[in-house]
Order: sequence, then C-alpha cells, then structure tokens
Amino acid sequence: MKKVFRTLGIAFFGGVVALAGYKIAIEKPQVIVEKTVEPTLQTVKASYTPTVINSSSKPTDFTEAAEKTVNAVVHVKNTAIRTQQNPWAELFYGNGSGTKKYQQVGTGSGVIISPDGYIVTNNHVIEGASEIEITLNNRKKLKAELIGADKTNDIALLKVEADEDLPNLPFGNSDNAKVGEWVLAVGNPYNLTSTVTAGIVSAKGRDLEGNNNVEAFIQTDAAVNPGNSGGALVNTRGELVGINTAITSKTGSFIGYSFAVPSNIAKKIVDDLLEYGMVQQALIGINYNEVEEGVEITSVSEKGGAKKAGLKKGDVITKINNVKIGKFSELKGQLTAKRPGDYINVTVDRDGEELTKVVKLTKLVKLPISRYLGTEFEDVNSKDKKKFDIDGGAKIKRTQNRHFKEYGIGEGYILTKINGKKISSAAEAVRILDSNTNRRFLIEMISPSGEIERFRY
Repeated sequence: MKKVFRTLGIAFFGGVVALAGYKIAIEKPQVIVEKTVEPTLQTVKASYTPTVINSSSKPTDFTEAAEKTVNAVVHVKNTAIRTQQNPWAELFYGNGSGTKKYQQVGTGSGVIISPDGYIVTNNHVIEGASEIEITLNNRKKLKAELIGADKTNDIALLKVEADEDLPNLPFGNSDNAKVGEWVLAVGNPYNLTSTVTAGIVSAKGRDLEGNNNVEAFIQTDAAVNPGNSGGALVNTRGELVGINTAITSKTGSFIGYSFAVPSNIAKKIVDDLLEYGMVQQALIGINYNEVEEGVEITSVSEKGGAKKAGLKKGDVITKINNVKIGKFSELKGQLTAKRPGDYINVTVDRDGEELTKVVKLTKLVKLPISRYLGTEFEDVNSKDKKKFDIDGGAKIKRTQNRHFKEYGIGEGYILTKINGKKISSAAEAVRILDSNTNRRFLIEMISPSGEIERFRY
C-alpha cells in the first residue's frame, strides 16, 4: 500500500515539473497592455454665432499720392563761392598771393507749392549759396531766386520763372496727421528723378537732442537719405504734411527714423516771408514747466495775452484749439504755426477743473544785444525823449556786464554817445560796440535820475 502512495506522489511531482518546464520552455508568456482612451469632448449648444467679415477693401494704395507728388518735387543745387587763405603764401609771395577762391556745390530737394513757381526747401540746403538751380522731374533746369529764409525753423522759399504752370502740391493740415498713418517721403536726391519711399507717422511734436530750434518735428520711418532734405512728406491723399529735414544716424545714411517740419509751420513761414519779408513769432506770454500731463504755467507776463485772458500761475495747459498738449514741444509747434494777433483757445486744468480761455497772441520782439558788453538794449520811447530832452539813444533793458554792475549801471540807463558820436537807436549802438576793432570806448549815459555819466571801457 505504501508503494502505491509513493508511486502516485512521484507521478504527481513529475507531472508538476513537466508542466512547469513546458510553460517555461515552450509556451510564450502573455503580455497585457493597458490603453488609455481620451474622453470625447462634450458638445453644448450656444447662442453665439461668429461673424465672418467678407472684406472688400483694397490694400493701401500709394500710386495716386505718388503720381500727384513726384512732378512737384525738384532737385535743388546750390553753388557757393568759398575763400581759402594760405598765410605762408602771403608771407613769401606778397599780399593777395595766399587767397584762393573755389566753388562748393550742395544739393537737396524742394517742393513746388504754387503753379507760378514758388518752391519750399530747407534753409540748410541753400544757405550761403551764390547761385541756385533747380531741376524739374522732366529734367528741365531753371534758375531760382531766394525770396527769404528762416534759419530757426530751417525753411527757405525760392521762386523760379517758367513758361507754363508748374505741377504743385497743396498744403495739408499737419495737425490732422495721426500716429500710425501711412505717409510717403518724396525727394529728388543725386539729381535723379523723384524717388518715393513709404512709412508711417511714428511720432508727433518730436524734439531732437542737439537741435535748439525746431521742436515739433513729425517723426516717420519712411527712408530719407542725403539729398532728400527739403523734399515732401505727403499723406495717402497726396497732401503736403511736412518738409523732410533731418535723420538720426551715426553713419550719415538712413537707419530708421527721419524728421519733417510740419506743413502748418512751413506754410506760416512762407506766408510771413511773402507778406513781411521775415518770420513773425507769436507768444502766449508765459513761463512754463513741463509736467506729466501738459505744460504748467510758472509765471504770466504782465503785458502778454495770457494775462489778459485770465490765465494764472499753476494752470496746466492741456489743449490748444482742441489739439492735445502733452509737452512744451507740442505747445511750441502750435504757436510757431500762428501769427501775432491770432486768437487761440487754450484749455487748462486749474485745480482739477477744466477751463478754456481765448488768448490773443503777441509778437516776440527781439532786442539788440551787444555781445561785447553783454547788454541788451531797446530804443528810447517818446516819453523818455521828452523827459531827458534827447533825440534818441539806446536804453539798457538788462545787462550781465560785471563792470557795469560794479558802478551801479543797469536797467533804465540810456546810452547817448559812443566816442563822441550821438546814438540814435539800440541797433546802431550794438553795431558800433560789436564791430569796433580797437575795443576802446568813451561811453556817455544818462542815469534814470537824469544825471549824465561818462565811462571809459
């Protein structure tokens, strides 16, 4: 019996071993892979229906503006006679031997603004020229006459005579030019036919470091290179909105930004040159300080239009004729485009309250200044002539001369004679003082109390 159980046990154990060996050696193991299934997104109904815009507008087209502009932009050539001195030649070969004259040629662009031949360009394009020649876009050459120029705003006005009406550009309103608006810069550099580049208005009322004059440039990224100075900046309607004037560059060539004198300023200068022969500068009658949102009035002139209109110290100017003013360059740009006697609406913030005052602009009077004496003079008025029984003279307005201050000479003193010669006006006094090569003067003055005083200087 024991043998039977032993035999069954051995048989059972052998079967287990055989089955295990089969599983390992012959049957392949089963691999189970778990698959991740993304859930289906739930779809819900909504009341929103997206709007599909079937735009029929055309891309910005510059061809019409370019066609209007290219024939009104000219090449400007100026020829100046320069003198070169050679002191060694003077020394060895006699007087006059070291003097050499030569021609210097400069070029730029200009814009015809009337059919009878008036042309606007930059002052720096024609400054010092003895002869000016313009070339039309059809290659015809004409001699030009300088009508007038304003160095401060870098604008000059030329005139040519032609047998027919010339193509010309109308002035646009530069106040309406918007940042981001497309513009074209059209110039006639290198005596080529007119060249057109495109860009946008990058900024307005831009003041440039190192430029102490124009402080209200239109900034654009339209390419402007040497020879384009004096050319046209036009909008897509072909209206003149600026005169291209300057670029920012370390190489002398265009690297990103150019600057134009706004058309409103250029037009005002042209009108002044034609009517008065010189630019009339308008003043509001304030001293100022720039603040974060406008221009703060720090003091008001007693005789200016601001005082009469009721503007006060502490008022912050925020608008001129509804044009936003954020800094002084924008305020100056608005004033430069106006004339003395014009009325403007000045909006101010006064302690949180918005007020609008109507201000009559006054004329800037530039008094003669003697650089030699460091003294500013004005003409003697009729009241002083009668009071001191004099025919004329030069009355001291202000002085920085330390010798005068040591002797108590200052505002109100009237200079009547220089080296025994009677002085009739402030301009005459300055001319004599600053042109005298000897720099030795016997000056006769009348003090505010009426005493005659003489000084050697």
